[in-house]
Amino acid sequence: MSAGAKVLVVEDEEPLALLLRYNLEAEGFAVDVVHRGDEAEVSIAENSPDLIVLDWMLPGLSGLELCRRLRTGKESRTIPIILLTARSEENDRIRGLTTGADDYVVKPFSLPELMARVRAILRRTSPERIASVLSVGDIELDRESHRVTRSGRQIHLGPTEFRLLEFLMQSPGRVFSRAQLLDGVWGRNVYVDERTVDVHIGRLRKAMMRGSERDPVRTVRGAGYAFSDKLEETA
Repeated sequence: MSAGAKVLVVEDEEPLALLLRYNLEAEGFAVDVVHRGDEAEVSIAENSPDLIVLDWMLPGLSGLELCRRLRTGKESRTIPIILLTARSEENDRIRGLTTGADDYVVKPFSLPELMARVRAILRRTSPERIASVLSVGDIELDRESHRVTRSGRQIHLGPTEFRLLEFLMQSPGRVFSRAQLLDGVWGRNVYVDERTVDVHIGRLRKAMMRGSERDPVRTVRGAGYAFSDKLEETA
């Protein structure tokens, strides 16, 4: 149910970072991992996550200071943050929450409990990221069954077109550059030419439209693509 939500793990202990990545990906989240606070600040500015799992003690920039900076940023102030720390004193918990963390988990912690906290926060802050079914106008996408319908008829999409449609439907009306679509759909570690985005947008449009139905994808010249937030069945 959690497919589509992006989680950034900021943890300098390599074994714990790998364990968190494995368990979060098993839950269906898209996960990035960085090991330094200053690297995390750059990563968040380039590709804003839906939630951050943040260690308190980090090289480069402490988790507490990073949390403070994020809460003063226009684009980052609403990103939910779960703070991980070995500090268990009440004053430390109060300090972490006062700085802007949404939740506070003391090491060593239960992984199932942490996963439950992640899901609970995302259900509250980004329900569209964890919903099983996305619906915009006459188009419906079911993440669990990988079915897409328009006006009740089934649409057959390849895996890449499905992920592209899912990514766009999460933010109707928002314009994404080709680079942002490559990061969100193909992933940062895969080299794909930006023109490939145009090819798959073309395939998606061809599959989604019949007769006088409106094009669900809007081209914004010089900027990129957006999923229409004013979708109607007919032009």
